[in-house]
Amino acid sequence: MANMADRGAKPSAVSVPDDWPAHPDLTLALNGMGGFDWDLDSGRMHMDGSALEVFDLLPEEYDSDPATLACRLPPEEAARLDAVVAQALKDGSDSYGAYFRVRLRDGAVRWTHTQASIRRDANGRARRVIGIVRDASQEYAQAAERAQAHARRLRNTGLVERTTAALAHARTVRDVIDVLGDDQALTRLGAQNVIVGLVEAGRIRVVHEGQAGSFVPQHEVLRVEDEYPMSEVVRTLTPCFIRSRAEFAERYPALWPHLERMDFGSAAYLPLIAQARPIGVVGLFYRSENPFGVQERNLLIALGSSVAQSLARAMLYDQEHDLAEGLQQAMLPRRIPGIPGAQIAVRYRAARIGRDIGGDWYDVIPLPEGRVAAVIGDVQGHDTHAATVMGQLRIVLRAYAAEGHPPATVMARASAFLGELDTDRFATCTYAEADLTTGTVRLVRAGHVDPLLRHAEGHCRRLEVTGGLPLGIATGFRDLDYSVTTVHLAVGETLVLYTDGLVEQPGVDIEEGVQHLARVVRDGPQDVQRLADRLCDLAAEQPGDDDMAMLILRRGGEPVTPATGRLQQHVAPDDPQGLSAARHMIRAAVRAWGARERADEIELAADELITNALLHTEGAALVTVRMPHGTDRRLRLEVADRSSALPRRREADEDAMSGRGLLLVDRLADVWGVEPRGTGKCVWCEFDCP
Repeated sequence: MANMADRGAKPSAVSVPDDWPAHPDLTLALNGMGGFDWDLDSGRMHMDGSALEVFDLLPEEYDSDPATLACRLPPEEAARLDAVVAQALKDGSDSYGAYFRVRLRDGAVRWTHTQASIRRDANGRARRVIGIVRDASQEYAQAAERAQAHARRLRNTGLVERTTAALAHARTVRDVIDVLGDDQALTRLGAQNVIVGLVEAGRIRVVHEGQAGSFVPQHEVLRVEDEYPMSEVVRTLTPCFIRSRAEFAERYPALWPHLERMDFGSAAYLPLIAQARPIGVVGLFYRSENPFGVQERNLLIALGSSVAQSLARAMLYDQEHDLAEGLQQAMLPRRIPGIPGAQIAVRYRAARIGRDIGGDWYDVIPLPEGRVAAVIGDVQGHDTHAATVMGQLRIVLRAYAAEGHPPATVMARASAFLGELDTDRFATCTYAEADLTTGTVRLVRAGHVDPLLRHAEGHCRRLEVTGGLPLGIATGFRDLDYSVTTVHLAVGETLVLYTDGLVEQPGVDIEEGVQHLARVVRDGPQDVQRLADRLCDLAAEQPGDDDMAMLILRRGGEPVTPATGRLQQHVAPDDPQGLSAARHMIRAAVRAWGARERADEIELAADELITNALLHTEGAALVTVRMPHGTDRRLRLEVADRSSALPRRREADEDAMSGRGLLLVDRLADVWGVEPRGTGKCVWCEFDCP
């Protein structure tokens, strides 16, 4: 349009006479206007020289026929102008005006304006049209420039608004970078490329360079004192506007060779400042040269401020998330022990609300005699406090289970513990103790969702476990009597424990979620790890924001331990016959099981353990001796009593009458140990018997 304006602004060739006032024709000619008089009855149109000049016609090229002007009017312009004139003649108007384009003899296009008066007779019939035409190139160029400036203001204002709106949904630093660097962001910013650098320990680490081929490996980390635009912006805390490629090459000669191959015309580097300190830099590259007017600079500075606030918020979120994630991982078991006779898979998915942390947990606790405890639970809330309570509760449950307490007692004591904590949180929990030798599973449920049982043939059903109040709440109601539900887990069957985050969705009945989960488990793979992955995929597909934990236990096809021979004998205090019967039982078992070579050692160790139990406790002792029927021939001797006091090995004085019992057992047996049990303890030792 600037070229059109220049062509339209050429000086007039009309000379200025000395008479005053000037004739109207002269006034029009000096102002780039020409007149015309159109006789509608004859169809002839007179055009003066100035009017012909507007149409770039010579006097000899015009024959007073309006149709001759069509050679200068593009077809679409001629049709539009004819429509304007016809409408004015038809509707009784006294005048009309229109802008249209004229194609000059050199092919250039000129914007032109006409204004005309319609003369009518007494009957209202149009007889003549008298008007002017003028070169409107400069006027149109100014209007176009104003329109472009207005559009640019709207675009830049919208740039800040749209980018700020997009950043409102960014939680992490990665989210902020994605908002700034994807294709939609480039369109939104009106830029060709965006780079982002973060200030870390006195250096600037470039974390995003969007345009393909724009990455400069040796400049991935910059020093603040370097003579680069990003470094300068961080040092001065002021934006840097580079209007052209030549200016970039002149101001930053060290960086220019690396960027010269890039297709851009201008650039703007914006400091990201939070709490009066720089936290990063955003660089915007534009395709064409840009003068960066005052208003555009102010808008870009506002954009930098918006990005800085979002980035500071995201950095804080990431720090809290890392802390929460570390706390969560510390509270959950680091590894799940291998349990003979069972396949176990566990999974945890963090919440998508709060700080991405919650109170869901799982645990697997090996127990004596081929038993295992599986625990799933959920502490109220999605914050670090919930995770802390969860960690304490998990440890307490593990301790009570390891002491040998039955499931109802474990749950009751855990509830009492939570009730005594300085917290208003409660927890739901399901505790399952499985005997993998017999398949017997004893379940206790405290306000938790029912588990699922998948049979070996593929059918999956919900286990209706008798429920009690959630942990912590039961204490307030003085109701610590938890019922135990016993089920049988056959070989190849799978028990699925989970938290409500796996089945609960907003606006959907939880029963529908449980039924859907049962169908997925039924149709899922037999391998527990693959099944756990499938359930995690299911959780990811759901719109819920809760955290989720699951524990899957499948009873294997092999028995936990080979079949064993086992003998037991009760020995009461002051019962010499019981003690004699126990010694006779041990001697007979040693002979029957082919362990004669170690008979003396076994009998002596048994005497020491039985004597200790009778001397240092107030109840009877239960003596058990067993031997596997297989290649792993290790005779095991157990002496259980009702005392919770654990024995300890100590060096006896030379003159002492006691204290050498466990030292003797330690030297005689291949291995020995103590197992706490809910009703007391069990001291055991084992002897290899080839």
